[in-house]
Amino acid sequence: MYITQTLRRAVQTSSNKTATIFGTRRQTWRQFEQRIARLAGAFRALGVADDDRIAILSLNSDRYVEYFYAVAWAGAAANPVNIRLAALEIAYTLEDSVSRILLVDDTFAALLPTLRPLLTTVRHIVYMGDGAAPEGCLDYEALIVAHAPVPDANAGGDRLAGLFYTGGTTGKSKGVMLSHDNLIYNALNVVPVMGYDDASVYLHAGPMFHLADMASTFAITMVGATHCAVARFDVDAVLNTIQRERVTHVLLVPTMVNLLVSSGKIATHDISSVRRLLYGASPMPEAVLVEAMRQMPTVQFTQGYGQTEASPIITALAPEYHVAGGAKLRSAGRPAYGVDVAVLDGNDREVACGVVGEVCARGLNVMRGYWGLEQQTRETLRNGWLHTGDLGYMDEDGFVFIVDRAKDMVISGGENIFSVEVEGAIYKHPAVQECAVIGIPSAQWGEAVHAFVVTRAGADVTAEVIIEHCRGLIAGYKLPRSVEIRAEPLPVSGAGKILKNELRKPFWEECKTGVN
Repeated sequence: MYITQTLRRAVQTSSNKTATIFGTRRQTWRQFEQRIARLAGAFRALGVADDDRIAILSLNSDRYVEYFYAVAWAGAAANPVNIRLAALEIAYTLEDSVSRILLVDDTFAALLPTLRPLLTTVRHIVYMGDGAAPEGCLDYEALIVAHAPVPDANAGGDRLAGLFYTGGTTGKSKGVMLSHDNLIYNALNVVPVMGYDDASVYLHAGPMFHLADMASTFAITMVGATHCAVARFDVDAVLNTIQRERVTHVLLVPTMVNLLVSSGKIATHDISSVRRLLYGASPMPEAVLVEAMRQMPTVQFTQGYGQTEASPIITALAPEYHVAGGAKLRSAGRPAYGVDVAVLDGNDREVACGVVGEVCARGLNVMRGYWGLEQQTRETLRNGWLHTGDLGYMDEDGFVFIVDRAKDMVISGGENIFSVEVEGAIYKHPAVQECAVIGIPSAQWGEAVHAFVVTRAGADVTAEVIIEHCRGLIAGYKLPRSVEIRAEPLPVSGAGKILKNELRKPFWEECKTGVN
């Protein structure tokens, strides 16, 4: 399997159909192919070799779709950077991946003065905005005009298609290596899950760097449908675009669904074109889901559960099980086609139905491994299974129910936040003697980061100071939303390990599971 085959099929079957819509810009699949062949030629002329990494730091746009295909056409590998990271974290992913080219839009061109001194591997920066290119940057459109199209490199199979950075248990992000096989096998699963066909109009409302949205990027091309994008999620922009462009499919993370249904604006817009809404990337509060179904009764809701390491879909909950009060509504659904899912005990033996264990998966969708991290790769992929770190059980009908996490992780607004990353930032404050970070239930974000801080003798610090201290060290979405300053030491086990279960208990005692 290879990424560019999906484009070739789109050109064969839908050459004159609209491929992308962004604002007033529109192009056909034939025009799209011509542009990405020229952009791939530009990448090659700039010295990109097989499997070199090309990064992008940008809001959503039609050019973001072009980026994915031009990188594959050139035989290189993508590195879509999380736009919510702090400058130091962005620089880390660029350096760790040895990215050779960086594409930036108007929003992130402003970050270049801060980023440039931190970069040693990036040789060229390409400006993909609409204004004049900043000093020292190459212009995206000028590159397309100036370079002749090159033949498709036909990169595929197990070759590296991209590095996708996810939160790291050691405090640094891990680059998940996904192959062409991984991404296209996943796309083949997404087509039936979302009910895509050549009449579909998919709205990129979630961030395009995220695998949750990217799963549809290749699937939409595969069926020769239409990509439509808004720069970032905004209730008015999403509803207006759905109405204007007759959007048929959209993915929203639970926080976006919550903002949409609480806005009171759905009833004032014509969303009758929407056939299916996929939600995922973090747990969906049942009350929000039921209200969304009430406000959008003609929309078919589908849940996708997975993770970056699985490209990302592992299970899906079909529309027919989205019934208020239904027995399956709280589940994560059934295994995706061709994905083997099992609940295993600590010895990697499958447990009986209804027994809680670690949810594990295997299949052609599972990653090659972590970039440069052989030990962590072996641990995560041991005995041939992807160990998700999620605890759950499977019922007699094959539905998976997630009840907690084995990993010390918070999922807030669809983003994975490892506690150790936040704790590392807090510990850099001179007043901090000890700290612990947990996730607590949040109506808005699903879960919120909460920190416990024990100060050094004689030190005086406030919650606001701790939060502000972290702001320059980690991304904004990782910042503690609340901080509890304590004078007494935190509870520890006999081995001296902080008992986070004890710290979590008061916040979660009203919840039926350990995730919100």
